[in-house]
Amino acid sequence: MSKSDCGCGCGGAPAFPAAFVRPRFFPGQLLTEDDLTLLTDYVAGKDRLHNRTLSGPGVVCGLEVLCDSCPGGTVSVRPGHALDCCGNDIVLSCKEKVDVAALVRELRVTSPGVHCGDPCDDDQRHFGLFVRYEETMADPVAPFATEEPCPTPGCTPSRVQEGFRFVVKCDTVDDHRYNPATKLLARIGGKEAYEQVLLLSRRLAHYLDPMSVAGGFSTRTIRFDDADAVRYTDNLRLLKESGEGVPKPPAARQQTEYVRALASAIARYDTYDAAGQKELQAKFDLQEIDAARKVLGTACDRLASTKPEEVWPEPAHREVALAVVAEAKSRVATPDPSAPIEIRLAAQGTPVNNVLEARFRADLVRIRDWLLGRLDRVPGVADCLLHDDVRKVAIPQPLPIPEPDPAKHLSVADLGLLTDAAGKLTTYVQRFVTDAACSTLNPPCVECADNDVLLAHLELDGCDVVRVCSATREQVLPGGSAYGEWLPKLYQLRHLAEQVCCQPTPVYKPPDVPASGPIPRPYVPGLLEEWGGRTPLERMWNLLVTPAPGETVPKPVREQVYTVPAEVTDSLQEMNALRAQVSDLIATVETLRGQLDTASEQVSKVRDELPERLSDRLSDLESAPEPETEEKPPAKRTRSTSSRSGSSTRKPRSGESS
Repeated sequence: MSKSDCGCGCGGAPAFPAAFVRPRFFPGQLLTEDDLTLLTDYVAGKDRLHNRTLSGPGVVCGLEVLCDSCPGGTVSVRPGHALDCCGNDIVLSCKEKVDVAALVRELRVTSPGVHCGDPCDDDQRHFGLFVRYEETMADPVAPFATEEPCPTPGCTPSRVQEGFRFVVKCDTVDDHRYNPATKLLARIGGKEAYEQVLLLSRRLAHYLDPMSVAGGFSTRTIRFDDADAVRYTDNLRLLKESGEGVPKPPAARQQTEYVRALASAIARYDTYDAAGQKELQAKFDLQEIDAARKVLGTACDRLASTKPEEVWPEPAHREVALAVVAEAKSRVATPDPSAPIEIRLAAQGTPVNNVLEARFRADLVRIRDWLLGRLDRVPGVADCLLHDDVRKVAIPQPLPIPEPDPAKHLSVADLGLLTDAAGKLTTYVQRFVTDAACSTLNPPCVECADNDVLLAHLELDGCDVVRVCSATREQVLPGGSAYGEWLPKLYQLRHLAEQVCCQPTPVYKPPDVPASGPIPRPYVPGLLEEWGGRTPLERMWNLLVTPAPGETVPKPVREQVYTVPAEVTDSLQEMNALRAQVSDLIATVETLRGQLDTASEQVSKVRDELPERLSDRLSDLESAPEPETEEKPPAKRTRSTSSRSGSSTRKPRSGESS
């Protein structure tokens, strides 16, 4: 059974008849005008379809627009052939003279809302000369008498004559060419928002393998080999030669990489036990390891005095650089055996402090909400399971961005949840972009909103044509206007599509770790450099969104604005401010709880001591003599109330004298 937007069919047949139906003739058939008309409509409709989809609208040949030999408001159009966006053939078999001034006056009369100005004033005006397909009925004949109850009176046209007419409109025209990035950006959404999500996803991808190893094997040794010894020696020398004082931004960026490399080598050394460290010292000449720690600490202090916004303009790289300096200072320059996970992350060149951990949590929320927002808006996603997979991802609890605190340590459980969510979401971003990029290789049919074909741009001075330009009009391209724009990129896109599209669904797999012995882990390169641009998918993206010379601009994305989770949590600053307020409230509540516990303890003590104090006080009161009191007459109390009889007296209460 096949399903479509038009209904359901059975046995593979559509539920509704096809767009084209041709007559079928057989012996003895009574032919009517409907049968013969259907035959001509079928042939003409197929021709228009081929013209519209295989060739596209525009000028096929000829139709040059030239200044007329007699100066004034006329131009000459030479013979030629054009196709409009409905697939109609427009053929000029001979040279035509066009009165542009008369057409401009007609435009002003028939279109009073068009702001093209008075055509015969002193200012120069710009218009477009178009040719439009028209049909006229010709050769009327008298029909024979029939048995129809309402026969057609008089003569009936027996021919449909295909022709054309020239029109002048304001110098604006729709471009029927189709930029492949139009469909891509319609799925991706705003380019800036996507590129920010992609940047955060790439940053998480650099940390995936190191976090998986550090969280799953927090007591194992990270192997120190010859490459680490070279990195230790070279970067120690470079830091010693870097001079003193606060470095300038270019030097600060380079020195941060030196700090990361040296801290990685020393952190690998720290993962060994005492016996293993002695073997490393003897094998790689690491006798001055304590002096290297001092050099590292001094470099960190110098980098801490710089202005991070000037050194690292990109926030994503700035946050990584600050974590590199902070962790090298607190975990490596001064050994911290109480932080095994942080040491093993630094040993792989990917240090994570408490600030960067909070950033990662916020990044995961942002990526997940962006994916769900796009999947809810974009129809026709080819990856059928992607929406449910994204929705099922367990995101670690977001945290307010804290101040750097070396006393805060990563836990195995939190790091495992962070790694699992990052591994899934970075893969899901890749799946979504792959689906969007591959769908652009299927150009949609171009809608026909205006079937006039532009022939030339005209410049008028008063009512006289002073300049004609036909170079920028639309031409018929091989493969149609919707496909011809791809010709410079088509072969490259097809080559990349073979590597990206229709491949097995990507799944993140943690690195393999041997059952025993030191874990061989490479030093992560390029952590502080520009990320991405190397995979076939990234090359495909860059090829699609980078305009070639003469390429049209992608059509703007127009989406209905409505509230979705991505828009609610997209502003990290507002979210972090709210989280900070919640943290302050939690701290206040905890303080009040502490004060309440103290007050409860005091009340308990008072309750325990109260009976003894009360009994002593009662004894003192019983033994004390009663004081002499002087009897006084009771005071008279009267109250007057208004009533019908005037006044009344209240009865005395118990204990009062009457």
